[in-house]
Formats: sequence, structure tokens, C-alpha cells
Amino acid sequence: MRILKKIAKWFVIVLASTILLMYIFDVDYLLRAVRTIYFKGYVTAFLEDYKEFPNRTIKKGTAQPWALTKDYNQIAATEKLNKTHQELQTIAYVILKNDSIFHESYFDGFTANSKSNSFSMAKSVVSAALGKAIMQGKIKSLDQKVTDFFPELKGKYAKEVTVGDLSSMASGLSWDEKYYSPFSIVTRAYFDDDLKKVILGLNVKEKPGQSFNYLSGATQLLAMCIEKATGEYLSDYVSKSFWQPMGAENDALWQLDHEPDGIEKAYCCIASNARDFARFGKLYKQHGKWNGQQLLDSTFIAKSLQPRFKESPEYGYGWWLHQINGKKLFYMRGHLGQFVIVIPEDDLIIVRLGHLKGKQTQTDPHSNDLYIYVEEAYKMLEKRKK
Repeated sequence: MRILKKIAKWFVIVLASTILLMYIFDVDYLLRAVRTIYFKGYVTAFLEDYKEFPNRTIKKGTAQPWALTKDYNQIAATEKLNKTHQELQTIAYVILKNDSIFHESYFDGFTANSKSNSFSMAKSVVSAALGKAIMQGKIKSLDQKVTDFFPELKGKYAKEVTVGDLSSMASGLSWDEKYYSPFSIVTRAYFDDDLKKVILGLNVKEKPGQSFNYLSGATQLLAMCIEKATGEYLSDYVSKSFWQPMGAENDALWQLDHEPDGIEKAYCCIASNARDFARFGKLYKQHGKWNGQQLLDSTFIAKSLQPRFKESPEYGYGWWLHQINGKKLFYMRGHLGQFVIVIPEDDLIIVRLGHLKGKQTQTDPHSNDLYIYVEEAYKMLEKRKK
């Protein structure tokens, strides 16, 4: 019994000392990481982790349900697609043809109304919010300086970076994208309860506007600029500007750093579903129009869907760009393989949500599962003609 008491005593001492050291060395955010992620058996953020954090609601308005095609769900998924769903633990796969749902499948207990984490697909939403703020004159243009909103921004090139640099991933910020390292800045941003302080602690260390460098911190800083320019929480602004007029069928949730007056983790973390995520694909496919109303300027969308840098054709302003089998496409992309893929020439939108992402090489900025989701959708659509 004495031995057990001694072990317990030393365990408490070690635990208390570890926690104290975390605060001394300013890594106490790891306590939240352990509680919300690591103790649950995950090594990174996961699809339903929104339940572990405070959230702000992106409120819906009057729902506009998607139409269904006459042959809705009558064409079975291909063998290769089913195998990919199983291997990469897909939870939702939806094909919309001519703005009607042709096929949808849900797995692992998820349904059409289940919420799951968007991860970096949220970056496309933030870019849309930037376009709306410019359209309303609340932000002057893509060339407006970030220091107009945050004069305290630090770094050699702080006075040069623009909101357009942030949206196109050419910010020059000191940041890394090591999702699986507990000590990376992106991990700190995910779990810290003062995200604004984290972002304003960064330096603009490289000359902005020169080349593409994907950094989540750029989107977070952009969202902070939008919030300051509009005087509204980002969730409220997105609700009024898009979620309600586009007829989302469900409220969505956007993770916050703290409650009740925290800021949205804007580079990630909208909890919604495949049907409602698809609405942003439709909006951009329609050059910003929705039911006859111009929600976004068509020139902004056209610019967003073109590469800013010739040497980086895979990215525009908040959207990924590619071409598969001669078909030009643009898409939203998130950690663990979240996709909203739009192929305008065939009036096609494909949404995939799931637990795992396919392989990505150093030579191709697009993961191999992207090709499968597109190519197998076309095979399914081809069968309806026979």
C-alpha cells in the first residue's frame, strides 16, 4: 500500500510539473490537444472534432433542396470507386449533374444531414467572403494592404502584403504546415485559445506576391481583415452573404478559438454536409449568380479560378485548379480528403468527404484519389446513356 501511495504521489508531482513547464514554455495549448484529440486515439484533427470545441452557428434561411435526377441512385458505383471508398473510409460521395443529385452514398453512420469538418475547404469560403466584401466596398480591392486593418503586423515586408496575397497564398508569412507535429505553428493555431495573438505574432519574413506557398496562417489573417472590414463575425457574414441566399438546408458550425467572443478558425473547420458544401461549387460554376441574384462579382470569380503564378498552375485565389482527361476543373480541398470538385463544361459537381486522403507525390500537387473521384463519376454517368 505504501508503495502504491508513493507511486501515486510521484505521478501527481510529475504531472503537475509537466503542466507547469508547459505554461512556462508557452506550449500549454498541448493540454487542449491531448484532451480533445490525442486521448481519443487520433494523431491529427478528425471529422467530428467540432464537438470538442466551441462553435458559432452559420445560420440557414429558407431551405432550397436539391432536385433529384429521374434516374437518381439507379446507377451503382463502380468497383474501383467502392474499393476507394472502403480503403480511404469515405463518409459521403455525391454527384450532381445539371444541379440535380444523380448519385449519393453515405457510410460509417453518416447521412445527408450529418455534420463533418470541412478542414481547408473553408479557405474557399473565406475567399468568397473576401469577394463579397470587395463587392460591397468594405474592402477596396485585392490590392488593399493588410496593415490598413492591422498596422501592428510584424516583419520586414509587413507593409507590402495585400489581402490578395493572402487569398492566393503568396503572403511571405513565417508559418509551417506540419499537421502531425504537436509543436508546429499550425497545431498551435488549432488548439490555442487566442488565435489572433498567434497570427499577429507571425512575421512577414519574405517578400509577398512573388510565388505560391500554401500557408493556412494566410487565410486566418485574411479572415481577421474581413471581420474588421465588415464589423461582423465571419460566421454571421457568411450566413447573410451565402448560406441563407443559397438555401442551405442545415445550419452549419464554425469552430472558434474560445467562447463566447472568439474568432473563427477560418483556415479550416466548418462543420456541414456534402449537399450544403456543394452550393459553393454551384455558385462559382454560375459566375456568382444564384436564382438571378448576383451574390459575387463575376470578374472576381473569373480571377479566382485562374492561376496567379504561371509556375504554380494548381492554385488561384482560394481554389485549387486542374485538368483531368481534357476537362478543366476547380475544387475546394481539405485535410483528410475533403473535396468539392466542379467541372463547368459538363455542369458537374462531385463532393467527397471522408477520414483519409489518397497519396500525393512531390511531382503532382493533386492527390491520386482526386482522379478516381472524377474518372469513376464519368463512368457512372456514361452508363445512364446505355
